[in-house]
Amino acid sequence: MKEIKTVGIIGLGALGTLYAHLLAKGLGRDQVLVLADQARVERYRREGVTFNGQLCDFNYTDAASVTEPADLLLFAVKFGGLENAIASCRHLVGPETTLVSVLNGIASEPMLGEAFSPEQVVWCVAQKMAARKEGNHAEADPLGELALGVPAGTNPAHLKRLTAFFDRIRFPYSLPADIRTHLWSKLLCNTGCNQTTMVFQCGYGGLQLPGKARDTMLGAMREVVAVANAEGISLSERDVESWVSIIDSFPPEGMTSMRQDSLAHRKSEVELFAGTVRRLAAKHSIAVPVNDWLYAQIQAMEAAY
Repeated sequence: MKEIKTVGIIGLGALGTLYAHLLAKGLGRDQVLVLADQARVERYRREGVTFNGQLCDFNYTDAASVTEPADLLLFAVKFGGLENAIASCRHLVGPETTLVSVLNGIASEPMLGEAFSPEQVVWCVAQKMAARKEGNHAEADPLGELALGVPAGTNPAHLKRLTAFFDRIRFPYSLPADIRTHLWSKLLCNTGCNQTTMVFQCGYGGLQLPGKARDTMLGAMREVVAVANAEGISLSERDVESWVSIIDSFPPEGMTSMRQDSLAHRKSEVELFAGTVRRLAAKHSIAVPVNDWLYAQIQAMEAAY
């Protein structure tokens, strides 16, 4: 398998902008295509996009105009846009294209595997960054890393190819022992933290003090543990405690992505979090009242936009 020399990025939110910046810096502008439809490409070129206060010189490219498969495709759209992103970039996936999704939750990797080949998908968790985007202005500090892996029994060829590429361009990544459990652990965090800050309209500070918001976060997390265990994933109260310790260390004024979504009146990722938990809980006949309540509250908030 040849080394990665061309990259396509689909989605230019906070994470898409962050990774477009890092990859273009490491590989070179011309080799990193920021892919979109023609109208969006023209808007990006006209209005510009900034990262940490600097205007980005990205290689904005109409996806339909590209004729050769990319060596690496990185999906950074919202979950609701993933099906369209897959359809618009299907012609860019060849038999050796490596596929990575930086979306939250546990659904995007199986979707990519079903659309293409599971062997081409490197499972991923974007972590340890604080990223946000308002309008065309993205910020991230710290920049964090990508946690990478493939499920047990999967051919690791694409993972090895990707880590060799990241080593070459000095891109930050880590290799958890069990990527599937790692994805579920991040789901535990997001389900409790993200959703609670949206419903209670608070930053991390609202979760760091005793009260209903913190209790809601903890309850939602513990429901994820119960569902994960039913799915054969070995999460425990120790994982809850670990994430709460991390959340307690965040700047009180900091905001989750779902809190940012609510302030901007954007559709959130509730289907990736409570939606996923509720569907799997129903399969195992597990009660998840906290996630049921959060789901209903967020649905009502979004309906009022």
